Amino acid sequence: MNIILLGAPGAGKGTQASKIANKYKLLHISTGDIFRANIKNGTEIGKLAKSYTDSGKLVPDEVTCEIVKDRLTWDDAQHGYMLDGFPRNIYQAQQLDKFAKVDVCLNIDVDESLLMDRICGRRVCACGESYHVSTLNGATTCAKCGGKLYQRPDDVPETVKTRLDTYKSQTAPLIDYYKAQGKLVSVKSGEGSPDLVFEQICKIFDKYDK
Repeated sequence: MNIILLGAPGAGKGTQASKIANKYKLLHISTGDIFRANIKNGTEIGKLAKSYTDSGKLVPDEVTCEIVKDRLTWDDAQHGYMLDGFPRNIYQAQQLDKFAKVDVCLNIDVDESLLMDRICGRRVCACGESYHVSTLNGATTCAKCGGKLYQRPDDVPETVKTRLDTYKSQTAPLIDYYKAQGKLVSVKSGEGSPDLVFEQICKIFDKYDK
């Protein structure tokens, strides 16, 4: 089963991807993680990606498509995967159709006002853990590894608004794109608890995972 996770920034795609990967034994491929790894390692692609993400913009389509195309040729991607953060627009979706087969596109729908609070209040750790300031009670270190928590440069209000505007103009049209292909399914209560949302997702995916 090959899945696309669709939803605005802060919709909880990363959280649900982890749960889906564990239950359905699928590889989670996050373009954000790929770019962040390159940024951390100081690669040429990483430097290019950083220049865009720091200002809330997207990495050029051609670069992103080539990276995803290459990643899908790896051995661990031959038995099912989830794409998180790709495709981000119609062009990328059309390119994806040329080199991969998509079984289902899951759209997690969340109110925009809630997304702003989620993202701007997010604090992350280098180990991958993510928290919200409302639950930290003043803590500044990761409960998992003890690392220092920080706010991503693209999680500040001005940049978040740019990201949400970009999503609405470029990525949201994918809803109709995959609906036309008969591959779109939606979880409309994305503002519910992660466990509640996951229960709904399982009801959907259990129909495909036969």
